[in-house]
This record gives sequence, C-alpha cells and structure tokens, in this order.
Amino acid sequence: MEYIPASASSQGKILCCECGTPIPPNPASMCVACLRTQVDITEGIPKQVSVHFCKQCERYLQPPATWVQCALESRELLALCLKKLKAPISKVRLIDAGFVWTEPHSKRIKLKLTIQKEVMNGAILQQVFVVEFVIQAQMCDDCHRIEAKDFWKAIVQVRQKTVHKKTFFYLEQLILKHKLHQNTLRIKEIHDGIDFYYASKQHGQKMVDFLQCTVPCRSKASQRLISHDIHSNTYNYKSTFSVEIVPVCKDNVVCLSPRLAQSLGNMNQICVCIRVTNTIHLIDPCTLQMAEVDGSTYWRYPFSSLCDPRQLQEFIVMDIEIIRDQKQGAGAGIRSNKHTLAEVWVKKTSEMNTSLQYHCRTHLGHLLNHGDLVLGFDFANANINNEFVNKMNPHHLPDVVLIKKSYDRSKRLHRRMWRLKELERDREVMDSDNEGQYQDFLEDLEEDEALRKNINIFRDPSKIPVESDTDDEGAPRISLMEMLEDLCISEDATGGEGADMMTS
Repeated sequence: MEYIPASASSQGKILCCECGTPIPPNPASMCVACLRTQVDITEGIPKQVSVHFCKQCERYLQPPATWVQCALESRELLALCLKKLKAPISKVRLIDAGFVWTEPHSKRIKLKLTIQKEVMNGAILQQVFVVEFVIQAQMCDDCHRIEAKDFWKAIVQVRQKTVHKKTFFYLEQLILKHKLHQNTLRIKEIHDGIDFYYASKQHGQKMVDFLQCTVPCRSKASQRLISHDIHSNTYNYKSTFSVEIVPVCKDNVVCLSPRLAQSLGNMNQICVCIRVTNTIHLIDPCTLQMAEVDGSTYWRYPFSSLCDPRQLQEFIVMDIEIIRDQKQGAGAGIRSNKHTLAEVWVKKTSEMNTSLQYHCRTHLGHLLNHGDLVLGFDFANANINNEFVNKMNPHHLPDVVLIKKSYDRSKRLHRRMWRLKELERDREVMDSDNEGQYQDFLEDLEEDEALRKNINIFRDPSKIPVESDTDDEGAPRISLMEMLEDLCISEDATGGEGADMMTS
C-alpha cells in the first residue's frame, strides 16, 4: 500500500455562508456573487466625468490651468483622463486601463478600468467597469484673447513719418525670419505705421528690444491703470510702447548739418542714403565717402529727406567719364569699393526736344553707360525748404543727384522667380501706392546683395527658374542659390488624428 501525503490530496471545499454554494476556502467564506452583493469596490469612483476641450486649438484642459495637445486614444489623453480620477482611484489598485472605441464625433471617451481591492478578512476582489468622459466645449485663454481682439495688455506702436515704406517692408521680413509675430494677438496696419497687440507686457518689451537692434529708432513707454484689487493689492495695467523709426529711407537725398558732416570725416552735406539696416548708410556722390549714422546720433543731429520717390525724374546719359584718381581731403573717412566715381552729362527724357543738359558727379559709374536711363533728383529746378540747404553756398549744390539706374519694371516682374512672405494683419486704409512701393522694395533686394542677407527669399513654384544673375538688359537678379524652398505641410500629414508616423 502506497502512502499519499496529506498535502497531495485533493483540497476540500466549504459552503458559502450566504447561499450555501460549495466554494474553495477563502478568508470571507463567501462566493464571488455574494461578496459583490455585500461589497462594491467601485464605490466612490464616478462613472461619468467631464473633460473640457477647446475647439479652436484642439487642446484639452489639464486642471488647474494647463492646456495640452492630445490625439484620440493616445497615451497623453489616457494619462489626462486618469488624472481626473486620481483621488478616488488612489483607494484601490489599478491593474489595467484602456480605451473603448466610440464614434469620434460622439463627444464621448470611454475607459475600461480593471481594479483590485482587499475586502473582508483579506480577500482580494477584482472588478472591471467602464468610465465615460463627456467632452464639453470651453475656449482656452489663448484663443479667447485672439478672438476678443480688444483683450490685450500691451501694444507696440511703430511709426515712421515718410512717404515711402521701404523700411517697414524690410522690418516685416526680419520679424518673419525671427518669428517675432507668433506671440501677437493682432497686427493692425494704419496710415503711417503698424500696431502690435500682446497679451503680456513682457512680449511687448521683447518686440521693442528687437526693433532697437534692427532699425534706427527711439522708443517711449507708458501705462494706464485699468483696475486695482485693494484686498490682494494687485494692479492691472495696459502698457503702450511708442517706437519712432528715423524718417529716412533707401534712395533718399539728405542734407546733413555742418557739425554732423564734419564729425563723419568732413564729407559733403548732400548725401544719398543707400541702405537702412540698424544704421543709416550714407554715401557722398561726389567723393564716394561712406558713413553710418545710428539712431542715437540721428536724434542728436536730425536731418530730413529732401525728396520722395515721386519727385525723382528720369534722365538719359549723354556722356560719362570715369574719375580714376580722386584725392581725399584731410580727415576723410573710408571710401566705397563697390561704387565708381564718374562725371556724367545727362538730359531729361521729358526735354529731349531741347538742348539743355546737366552735369554732375555720381557714384554709379560702375552701372551707367552711354544711353542708359537713370533716376535722379533735379536740384536746379527744385523748390527746397530746408534750413541746412538754405545756409549752404549755392555753388556747392549739385544740379542733379543721380539715385539709381532705371530698368523696365514689366520685364523684371515677369522674370522674377521668387517671392516673400507677408504678415497677416488688419488694414485700416488701403494705400493705392502700396503695391508700387512694394515693387520698389523687391527691386532693391535684387540690386543690393547685402540687404537681402537678412531676409528669407523663397522660390516661386509657379514659375520656371532660369539660372542667370542678370537678364538681357543687365538688370540684377537673385540666383537660385539664394532662394529657399517653402515648406508646406498638409493637415493630414500625421494621419488625420495625429497617428504615429514612426514604424517599429
């Protein structure tokens, strides 16, 4: 007879103390059905919870005030839903959690939870149940500020008292390149400038600091008290930053004060502005002497433009002679190596039936040839009201100041294979000259390589590019190497609902 130990024998069963059903022994001495009638481990866990969702930016509210981006049935959304049940679930042990499929437009999210809890004399009970999350629409603070355009805490008012807006077009491209427009609530264009609205004073101050580093300007700040809480001693202000850009643009003819001209290397008072970046770049058309005037220097010794682009007249070059050896005066500053000094005899295209010609010196000797058209300012027949010009010796005033070589605009527009991005802004008034001024700015970019180094230029996909730096008439063009490809991402690039693009 073989001995069988007691541990190997079959385990005995007991009767449930409630219903009398034979069950394996357990600390509660009750079957599962009776145990569930006595104890509900899901008690205190809500079966329906609200989740706030912003339709504009498609983000979910994570209390108390954080908005997060979550795709449907993602880990981030699962964590957000479980945080809503953090307090009641902390009393039980969470074993498993997963999504139950629902119609995407049903505004319902269902989670299937598996929990365990110790009950009655150490018995562990496990239960599976479903929690329904109801999506409720609520606009987040950021979208609320964007929709309510008057809800702002700071405004930056940028102004420039000039007829031409070349400096504004250049500033717009710098803002786009450095993405300074992302924090704006609204951008409003008015007659002589642009207003930037911000939700905080820090963002407005950041824009002012950027403007002071990129264009010659001066700024003032002020604030207005909106409300005051006497209990918490908190104040609500609206801040206003006023930024004034120097009223000088590219291709302007200016007259410097005698003191400023002397401090810049004894250059002539009549100069041409060839570029405006963080400083004003001036050139003396009679000596090729260069000078840079920053914002602080300009406001100490201000000067204004003697003409606007509408006063420029078209001349034809009758004869030109390059000046090879030009002696510099005592204390003269640096001279330009990109320009060539020349003596030119020109004639107005509107006076071709007369014998009247004008003689002048110009810095465009490297561009002009016999028969070329050039734009210039007629000093001899102009009525100029300027305090510095009126005090100058009339013999030192030139008859004509040539500004830039003239090309056929229609041909340049047809052969332009690139484009620029623009800021999305509200326009208070529509300026009829705005399109012509913008074309002038595009032509300046083609002619000035140093100016376009700070600007993102994108290839125009609607045009077939031809690799050439100049066209048949010699008009400068932008090469393909300087153009960027515009990146366009479609809305369903991530699979519609933000599906994972990574594959294991």
